[in-house]
Amino acid sequence: MRVFNVDLAKEYNRKGGVLSCLLADEPFDTPDSDWQRPAVIVVPGGAYQMVSKREGEPVAFEFLSRGFHAFVLNYLVAGEKGVPYPEQLLELASAVDYVKKHAKEMRVNEKEIFVVGFSAGGHLTGNLAVEYATVSEKAGQELDCKPTAIGLAYPVISKIHGHQGSYNNLLYGYSEEEKTQLMKKLNLDWAVTKDTPPAFIWATAEDACVPADNALRFAMALGSKGVPYELHIYPKGWHGTSTGHLEINQESDCLSRIVAWNDDCAKFFRMFTQEKF
Repeated sequence: MRVFNVDLAKEYNRKGGVLSCLLADEPFDTPDSDWQRPAVIVVPGGAYQMVSKREGEPVAFEFLSRGFHAFVLNYLVAGEKGVPYPEQLLELASAVDYVKKHAKEMRVNEKEIFVVGFSAGGHLTGNLAVEYATVSEKAGQELDCKPTAIGLAYPVISKIHGHQGSYNNLLYGYSEEEKTQLMKKLNLDWAVTKDTPPAFIWATAEDACVPADNALRFAMALGSKGVPYELHIYPKGWHGTSTGHLEINQESDCLSRIVAWNDDCAKFFRMFTQEKF
């Protein structure tokens, strides 16, 4: 197994961003085969105020075990002591571009790059899904950053119905007039088009931090544009359960249902891959 970090700030002249790479070794005894895997980039949440460890490496290992090369994006936070939008979007776009450009050496199928985001990381993932076409202009450089499909776990989608703190951090320092204009895209359900990538979405009905209404609204927006999606709203469970495993959660009967999302999301992504393992 190969494990290394990529300094996106250095590679792309960003203000920050580190991409942790977890790559499985070729499993065959005969070297130099054409073996390759699809890739999943994991985007942890944290209200754009911190980057959750629980929603990073543990998730990456889940996808690694399901036949994907895995990556974790540690992006710059926003808020009073951070850097506001669109820095986080540009770092995620750079991560996708990097994996595509280095696909051959990393044994990745460049046409099969998926992104999975949690809470505010789900907002960042969804933001890329609706804004990928304009990212190169924002970045001042050409970035090939459209995901094949995305996964959204209890995502922040709408300031009207979602987590106010995430938006306050993301847009810290902008004027009220600027915020009004930016919300036309950062309320993600408003920005969905027929070209938005397919999405696997899940949330819990009991989530009091980011209501499941966010997931529902994004799914409905995708459906209205004819974009494929899969939606799961689990009846029980709190915000931030990550993989759903006991290793990173307090014990609860609801986890036995929630943990199923790992398999379901991987199967959804497999609808868009040529590899069959």
